[in-house]
Amino acid sequence: MADERRTRVRFAPSPTGPLHMGGVRTALYNYLYAKKRGGDFIIRIEDTDSQRFVPGAEAYIIEALAWCGIIPDEGVDMATGKVVEEASAKHPHAPYRQSQRRGLYRAYAEQLVNAGWAYYAFDSSEELNAARTAAEAEGRTFIYNASTRGQLRNSLTIPETEVKNMLDTRTDWTIRFRMPEGRIVAMDDMIRGHVEVNTDTLDDKVLWKRADELPTYHLANIVDDHLMEITEVIRGEEWLPSLPLHYLLYEAFGWTDTMPRFAHLPLLLKPVGNGKLSKRDGDKMGFPVFPLNWKNSEGETYHGYREDGYFPDAFVNLLAMLGWNPGTEQEIFSMEQLIEAFSVEHVSKSGAKFNPDKAKWYNKEYLRMKSDEQLATLFEPILASHDVRADHDYVVKVCGLIKERATFVADFWDIASYLFVAPASYNEKDVAKFWKEENYTLAFEIADIIAGKGVEAAEEQIRERQWPMGKIMNCIRLALVGSSSGLGIADIVSLIGVGEFSKRIENIKKALL
Repeated sequence: MADERRTRVRFAPSPTGPLHMGGVRTALYNYLYAKKRGGDFIIRIEDTDSQRFVPGAEAYIIEALAWCGIIPDEGVDMATGKVVEEASAKHPHAPYRQSQRRGLYRAYAEQLVNAGWAYYAFDSSEELNAARTAAEAEGRTFIYNASTRGQLRNSLTIPETEVKNMLDTRTDWTIRFRMPEGRIVAMDDMIRGHVEVNTDTLDDKVLWKRADELPTYHLANIVDDHLMEITEVIRGEEWLPSLPLHYLLYEAFGWTDTMPRFAHLPLLLKPVGNGKLSKRDGDKMGFPVFPLNWKNSEGETYHGYREDGYFPDAFVNLLAMLGWNPGTEQEIFSMEQLIEAFSVEHVSKSGAKFNPDKAKWYNKEYLRMKSDEQLATLFEPILASHDVRADHDYVVKVCGLIKERATFVADFWDIASYLFVAPASYNEKDVAKFWKEENYTLAFEIADIIAGKGVEAAEEQIRERQWPMGKIMNCIRLALVGSSSGLGIADIVSLIGVGEFSKRIENIKKALL
């Protein structure tokens, strides 16, 4: 049985556009499941939908997963985007793109026809539209199955000689699955438990198309999962309605003894209201729904978590918690800890609401956990973009003082540019509020004490004379920062030095007096 074999799971995206964060979560859960069991995680590109194929989408998927640290044991090479040559040569499961396996599927579809589990269908799109319209006129929903297939153009209703002729001369026919009549399909889902469906509610899905000689998802994924010895299929909730067909396909092929177990993950839901999280929600509320930036064919750029400044480990952590509960209060997990703690049984049945503020919280927590040295290395390219060259040890000190105030490394410049460059202007509201003669005359006296004896001596002087500490210090901070917000005066002076401190006091005098 499946649970007695080596664990093998797969993530099988279609290259039809950028990878949604929900898809990354599916890949992550598969990866965690495999690694916990010492098994194999496989990436298989399901590129048989020729009409929806988008150039560049496969490379995007590969790069996004690599950024997240979700690395396959088999599949498309993460560095080059090519099928791993060693795996292709030595591994029986290769290749890992369905388009490169296209020669396999027709034989399996024909096998089902010969066994009575499928049939040839010759209905044109016009004929099918007419059948749908007629059903709607009678208040019914058209379903191509046992209730209607006897009145339609297929190998079950057309003489054998005519079928053979149409197979030879036409290119618009398909092979459809022959859904059994009046069957109850009993299924078990690792997340949702036992499910039963009556086959009379299901239609005869297309399995293979003569027009492009490619299989549909239903046939290709069953054949590939069998040949690649997949033991568990962990995929999105949207595939749950297809589960009865997939169960029956395993039965039709005689593969029930090696049929994988199934788990259908809950949807990621929009932050406000109901429904699936979409790009539109991100556009409206100002957060990304893709791991990396993506430019579509019209030249529009969709924002990604990487380019918005998120750490990959923070992104992975927040995704793991969207639908999975470790059963404890712990919220911060390394990849190794996630592998150890993860179980499909603790994945929720209901959808998980995405909270963009929580996503920022995760990044802030990961930023705080990084060393000052690491943050300085990340901050220095931002300084260079502002034509600032600073001593590395100085940058390290600055990062140590400001990281508690930041969510992203990109915030460092907004928070602390004044520690590298003297302010060129002064906040108008703060000037109106604090820059009054009775305040700045005292501030200049205190500035002289700071320059000569230090901040502590100056503060002691203010207390002894019972001067307004806040108003005086905010005038001085205006001179140093350009606004009334920023680090403590002592920290600023210790970093920029007394000489620079005095220059900035003179600058504000020239600018505002």
